[in-house]
Amino acid sequence: MWHKKWSNDRMSRETPEILWTPSPERVARAELTRFQQWLERERGLRFADYGALWQWSVDDLEGFWSAIVQYFDLPLDHWNGQVLSERKMPGAQWFVGARTNYARQVFRHATDARPAIVFRNEVGERSEMSWHTLQEQVAALAQWLREAGVQPGDRVAAYLPNIPQTMVAFLAVVSVGAIWSLCSPDMGAPTVLDRFRQIEPKVLIAVDGYHWGGRRYERSDTVAMLLEGLPSVKRCIFLPYLDANARPDGLRNAILWRETLAKPAELQIASLPFDHPLWIVYSSGTTGLPKPIVHGHGGIVLEQVKLMRLHNDLGPEDNFHWFSTTGWIMWNCQIGGLLVGATACVYDGNPAWPDYGTLWRFAGDAGLHFLGASAAFFAACQKQGVEPQQITDLSSLCGVGSTGSPLAPESYHWLAEHLGSEVWINPISGGTDFAGAFVGGVPTLPVYIGEMQGRCLGARVEAFSEQGQPVLDEVGELVCSAPMPSMPLYFWNDPGHKRYLESYFDMFPGVWRHGDWIRITPRGGAIIYGRSDTTINRHGVRMGTSDIYSVVEALPEVLDNLVVDLEYLGRESYMPMFVVLRPGITLDQGLTDRIKNAIRTSVSPRHVPDEVFVIPEVPRTLTGKKLELPIKKLLLGHALERVVNRDALANPASLEWFLEFARRRAAQTQ
Repeated sequence: MWHKKWSNDRMSRETPEILWTPSPERVARAELTRFQQWLERERGLRFADYGALWQWSVDDLEGFWSAIVQYFDLPLDHWNGQVLSERKMPGAQWFVGARTNYARQVFRHATDARPAIVFRNEVGERSEMSWHTLQEQVAALAQWLREAGVQPGDRVAAYLPNIPQTMVAFLAVVSVGAIWSLCSPDMGAPTVLDRFRQIEPKVLIAVDGYHWGGRRYERSDTVAMLLEGLPSVKRCIFLPYLDANARPDGLRNAILWRETLAKPAELQIASLPFDHPLWIVYSSGTTGLPKPIVHGHGGIVLEQVKLMRLHNDLGPEDNFHWFSTTGWIMWNCQIGGLLVGATACVYDGNPAWPDYGTLWRFAGDAGLHFLGASAAFFAACQKQGVEPQQITDLSSLCGVGSTGSPLAPESYHWLAEHLGSEVWINPISGGTDFAGAFVGGVPTLPVYIGEMQGRCLGARVEAFSEQGQPVLDEVGELVCSAPMPSMPLYFWNDPGHKRYLESYFDMFPGVWRHGDWIRITPRGGAIIYGRSDTTINRHGVRMGTSDIYSVVEALPEVLDNLVVDLEYLGRESYMPMFVVLRPGITLDQGLTDRIKNAIRTSVSPRHVPDEVFVIPEVPRTLTGKKLELPIKKLLLGHALERVVNRDALANPASLEWFLEFARRRAAQTQ
């Protein structure tokens, strides 16, 4: 079992090198320090170290989360002082009776002193949006939505890239009390429809196209396909981005974006129950449709304000960017910077085009104080020989965040060497599922090579053995054994909460199982070793294998297929695809290209397999399920008898091909 292999590795026996230590001045000015001083002054609570503070935050959930509300003066109306009606998962009810709105917390920070949004894209467009303009546009669009019949609880779907208009649209939708849902335009129509059909949106906001890697991608035809497949949509807002003169000709009940902003209006923000749905995001499993996860206004405001202020140490004077497409939960994190008054610095395009210096030049141009990206991006910069400080002026940069996959020790070294001793390296690990972080940065603690600094406040994160017991300094299942306000309210259209329970609580009833391998170190830090399930996380974008299967198996030459993503600590992941072809068909370069292109255009460019192989048949259980996780473990080096019982298979002979493939691959990678 992986636990035993990992718990005996070199890193668990030796204390790793300290990479960075905060100066006394930095500790003194950290928001976390001020929060602790407030706790001592206002509540008489004094903590010897961060570990003691964390322990209090998860033991006294009511005390901690009420402190977050009071310390940050979050807008909760009609709150009677009760924090948690019942401490259980799922089903915890937070701040019952209180009312709030995500947009209300955002616009508390409106000021003339600095812009709300700074924007750049790969074709050279540059703009800034003041808080005043942001408020004007949000107010006008919100009023248009109301006049179009959008009411609290209605769904508004968006097919938009990472541009300021997407932020405007989001804030307008949530100020009305409607429920926001977003897909990136690099996703094909079948993948988007699998998501939006489930929630039956009343309005679709869509773009004519986008830029990526020096190419133009038209999307008007895709928008037409979406409207055809979404009969619930009553109005379409069409946003020309690729071509300023594009028109919504032929699109049903469509209006140009600029026309929805033409009529000035006063900003009206609906007062909503604490758990009123805010957005629907999607996390794909290995079978069936993507899971439509519903989060609430109040829970997301609390979680993201805590994460931004205390763990990322961001505030109103900071310029904040976390690179993301709109298909990743980090877009939600990026806009979450507005909740604490930070300037949202947005880049739209390929961060590696025309070279890997692009995002660093943006960081210098925007005067970023905090830059976040995927671990894969930083690893690629290292391999490409990028010299960030020789490319641009990074004197404003104070912190760098990483997520999406484990940040390799080599990447810690590279970042420290190329950014300087003052820059704090802050990898985090969380998920779409609760739109937050379980493990992240602690600005008052040292950074150890290869190790995230600590478990986030209010998140009772533990490593569980297979028997459901907490383990220390051993690899186990990442679990959260106490509720958090940002955990899903429910899945959309999930009778009896069946899919919700199966997704997080099937292994350990009453305890959230996240699907990652984690080790809690003796120092209180954490190391993530990748996914323990078969959801594929490529470059920070999670996609279920079912999304890929449906596209590949639509090709007439393909009868069946299997895909796994092999994640290695310190190395790039490797994603092979295995296909069963119709008799008489051979896998030539043309068919390989068609398979990859189908995934690129209909699913995501980030999920194109590294290689495609022909197999005789896909291993399946007696109930017909593909053996994804056992095959993944087999190819990662586990013994066959420890990952699968042959008697449980409908076709046990199918394993022979994979055994030979695993032997060949092991010999090649030694």
